[in-house]
Amino acid sequence: MKTLQILGTGCKKCLLLAEHAETAAKELGIDYQLEKITDIGKITEMGVMMTPALAIDDVILLSGKTSSSEEIKKILSNIK
Repeated sequence: MKTLQILGTGCKKCLLLAEHAETAAKELGIDYQLEKITDIGKITEMGVMMTPALAIDDVILLSGKTSSSEEIKKILSNIK
């Protein structure tokens, strides 16, 4: 099971990134759990300076932008 992590304060862009990440994972049939990380200390500890960000199993894959579900599918299919 993969852990999809959305890093951000809960703003609109963070929620949209979470939605797109879930859509991508479901379309690819990935067994996942979604974790939302809103603690600024934890976010910076993970090396993220711009949110929203997407990490999978603590590896940052996107930062500072909201990608479409299609873009996220491309990323997820490379690490499946």
